[in-house]
Amino acid sequence: MPDITLDESSAAAPDPKASPEEVSRRGFIARAGLGAVGVCYAGAVAYPVYRYLAAPAQQAAELAAVTEVKIPEEKMPAPGGALMFRFGSRPTMLIHHKDGTMVCLTAVCTHLGCTVQYQPEQEHIHCACHGGVYDARTGANISGPPPKPLQRFNVERANGEILITRV
Repeated sequence: MPDITLDESSAAAPDPKASPEEVSRRGFIARAGLGAVGVCYAGAVAYPVYRYLAAPAQQAAELAAVTEVKIPEEKMPAPGGALMFRFGSRPTMLIHHKDGTMVCLTAVCTHLGCTVQYQPEQEHIHCACHGGVYDARTGANISGPPPKPLQRFNVERANGEILITRV
């Protein structure tokens, strides 16, 4: 019978650095964990960028989807009052003036996009963010930093409803 001698180096555990194909369990878990952290970090950076870029397109699509809003006449504000509602995704206000006329304007300031409020005692619309003032009948910017007037909507009364459409 031939003599078999064991070499001490062959009986030892394999060296993990000896072959690139062989990865230890600990090395695999470490690399997988590092990869998962990298994916989470990339997602945390990419998601806000996506929301920033997609928001205008999404808002435009939501706004274009709505062409009219019907409000029951019993919800109509009293003369001298205003009703806030949404036209698509944008806040809008229906103003019922003391002389019986009605005006519908967007309730978003043209300066920085703050929500404006109707002040019936002064007969104007005020933006509390930077002091912008708009005419309550036309939506024209009167004073302050707003660069352009508020968007107007058509208002019609028919069959016990108030129909608001785009101009």
